[in-house]
Amino acid sequence: MMVILYKWLFLSAWYMLLPLHTTASHSVASPHPFYISVTEMNHNAKDQTLEISCKMFFDDLESTLEQNYKTKLDITNAQQKSIADKLIADYIKKHLAITVDNKSAPLQYVGYEIDKESAYCYFQISHIASMKKLNITNSLLYDFNTGQINIMHVIVNGHRQSTKLDYPQQQAAFTF
Repeated sequence: MMVILYKWLFLSAWYMLLPLHTTASHSVASPHPFYISVTEMNHNAKDQTLEISCKMFFDDLESTLEQNYKTKLDITNAQQKSIADKLIADYIKKHLAITVDNKSAPLQYVGYEIDKESAYCYFQISHIASMKKLNITNSLLYDFNTGQINIMHVIVNGHRQSTKLDYPQQQAAFTF
């Protein structure tokens, strides 16, 4: 009975935290009570790549890009996709750095997509046959809000490890 009550309370609280007001093309920017990104990294041994996705509220990303690049931007607008691609790639490469087995690993931008209130930004790192140690510097959206929390999940050989970075903490290390 307590488990059911706990799940109900958790889900109720979660839904209350989501932005409620949207229009057909763009979410109305309303402050939300938490600022979070989730970066997931999955080692694809067959393709020898580290596949990376960064999920964040798209209005937070958009505001950060506008602030950093001094340009008005609507990342949900298909006509602005090429400029959004350039700005997103540049911004994330400046705020997410990865070393694999003590060697710097450059991010290759794949693209982004919008799903409801979230932006998913995709990257990969090629020529990663295996890995024993992964060091990450992650300061995504720290320049937007000092309440930012960055969660990271890393999956290597089917083993998942996770950590959470609260502003201003930027460093994480994983060993496999």
